[in-house]
Amino acid sequence: MRRKARWSRIPVGIAGEVHRLMDEGRSEAEIVEMSGIGKSSVSRIRHSDDPLRRRREWTPRVGCLSLSDRIEIAVGLRTGESFTSIASQLGCNVSTVSREVGGRRDRGSYEPELAHCRAAEAARRPKPSKLATNRVLCGRVVEGLEKLWSPQQISAILRVEYPNSPEMWVSHETIYKSLFVQGRGELRKELTKCLRTGRVRRKPRDGVSARRGSIPDPVPISARPPEADDRAVPGHWEGDLIIGAGGRSAVGTLVERSTRYVMLFALPDGHGAHAVRQAMTDTIRTLPNTLFKTLTWDRGSEMARHREFTIDTGIQVYFCDPHSPWQRGSNENTNGLLRRYMPKSTDLSAHTADDLQTFDDSLHGRPRQTLGWQNPTQALQQLLATTT
Repeated sequence: MRRKARWSRIPVGIAGEVHRLMDEGRSEAEIVEMSGIGKSSVSRIRHSDDPLRRRREWTPRVGCLSLSDRIEIAVGLRTGESFTSIASQLGCNVSTVSREVGGRRDRGSYEPELAHCRAAEAARRPKPSKLATNRVLCGRVVEGLEKLWSPQQISAILRVEYPNSPEMWVSHETIYKSLFVQGRGELRKELTKCLRTGRVRRKPRDGVSARRGSIPDPVPISARPPEADDRAVPGHWEGDLIIGAGGRSAVGTLVERSTRYVMLFALPDGHGAHAVRQAMTDTIRTLPNTLFKTLTWDRGSEMARHREFTIDTGIQVYFCDPHSPWQRGSNENTNGLLRRYMPKSTDLSAHTADDLQTFDDSLHGRPRQTLGWQNPTQALQQLLATTT
């Protein structure tokens, strides 16, 4: 059996000094004289297949610890110096020395050559992506994308589901890189279609605004109760229409500001003021009255009969300021998500009530950062439990 090299028995720091002299081109005799160790020891160091020898040519970037710095740390530890004293001699922060050594408990086990080897290995680039090496994690990410969850939502939910398993955590930036960056193809390219925009870069809007009719006696959003603004009190809703190809079809959307719960209603008889009023009234009556207090709408002519709607339901309608859709941001955000299922270039009248329910269920199972990564269904159930 081949004998194991005994280079590790040489005192800490001597092997590093021998390698330094070798890098300077010194002869074996000169190294023996300058290092103060025997010829056989120098020979073992020169010919041993230790990890440091394999990484000897690595040079850390400016600001990082070099091999000589690590040797100085080891010598300081052997002589009983404090981390603060060692850091002062090196001209670095004391936390750098503490992290390098591994804390006070590891003072006696610090090996500078092996530490330098580990640092060289950690600095190698490019690093393999976690999605490329962890098939279980990759599968969970793909599952989330196929549910139309965003990379940020996937990243957050993985931390909730695996709180004690860091190997199952991945940042949203890693997911994006795996989809878009050349050479990082851990995820299938067709999964980019599952992202909300379906594209890599943002696309500027053409600035074409929809036609608006006049609203009789609109109640401005400034008159809305203050409790609706902070979202702390449930029952305040936002609404709008999603228009299909050529403006010939539409689907109504309602979003509860506190829970982000969504209700869709079909408009098979067109999206005029009468049809919208009737369909929305029927939809609202499917939930308890306590969950409906106000409704905020854009200034579309489909709400021309808002006063009759208020008489029928007891719900006051408030209107955004002109050209200010951001004042009903929850609804705008939701409509953007719904466009995945109902693109602008399609006939929305083709979607049945079951289709709309499927779209609803998909959004209700989607974790939301604003809800502490709960989904709207969980938030609504929690709300109903406290109000009943």
